[in-house]
Amino acid sequence: MIMINGQVLQESQLQSIQVTSKERPILNTLASNQTAYYFTSINELTFEVKVRANTTQASYDLLQSGAGFADFEHSTCNQALWTLTPEGGFLLKSSVSPQRGIDDIFKNGSLYSFECAVAIIIIFYKATLDSIGAASFNTLFQGMYLFSWRYDEDLHLISHSGSEFVPGDCVYFNNPEFNPRTPEWRGENAIVMDYDLYFGHGIGIVPGQSIIQSLNEERRPGARLSAYLENRITHPEYRYLGP
Repeated sequence: MIMINGQVLQESQLQSIQVTSKERPILNTLASNQTAYYFTSINELTFEVKVRANTTQASYDLLQSGAGFADFEHSTCNQALWTLTPEGGFLLKSSVSPQRGIDDIFKNGSLYSFECAVAIIIIFYKATLDSIGAASFNTLFQGMYLFSWRYDEDLHLISHSGSEFVPGDCVYFNNPEFNPRTPEWRGENAIVMDYDLYFGHGIGIVPGQSIIQSLNEERRPGARLSAYLENRITHPEYRYLGP
C-alpha cells in the first residue's frame, strides 16, 4: 500500500506514474503489499523505486563481474586503488574518487574477493551512485572503507522487521548450527531480486530454498536446525539520499 501525504495511492494514479519497465514491477509490489509505505510526494516515491531497481541491477552486475567470495583473512582488492588493511578491509586511496573505486569493483571484479556483508554494502553504494550521479556521490562518500557492515553514515541504512519483501531489500538467511570451522557460513546476506529470488554473493541468483540448502550443507556435524530466512529487512533511507 502506497501512502502519499496520508492518502492511499489509487490504481488510476499508480498507472499514470512514469517509470521504466524495470521499475514498474517494484512500484506494483509496493502498491500491492499489505505493508503501508509512506511518502511525501510522487517524486520521493519514484526516487525510491529508481534506487531499488538500481540495487537489483547492481546485484546482477556484481554477479557478472567475476568478483570472488572470501572470508576477511583471504580478501583481495585492486591495490592500485585500495589499501588492503590487516583486518581484510578495503580503504580507498585518497587520490581515488569514491565513484572510481566502486566502479572498479564491477569493471575489474577478478581482482576482488570479499564476503557477503561487504558485497551488500558495495551493491548499495553502486545503486546510490547510479541514482544520484558521480558528483553527489563523491561529495557524500569521501574516505570510503569497505569492511563487513561498516559503511559511511551518509548511506543511512535502516533495518526493521517485516515479511513482505520488495526488490532491492537486503534480507538475511540465518544458519544457527553452522560449522565453527567455516564461520563465513553462519548466514547469508542477500538482495531481494524478485518474488522468491535472491542474490547471495558466492551463491548466485537463486530461490530462497536454494540458499537454505547451501547453508544447511555447511552445518556442524549432527546439526538438526535448518537455516531459515529471518523477518528482517535492511535498505537505505531513500528519502535522505533523494533530491
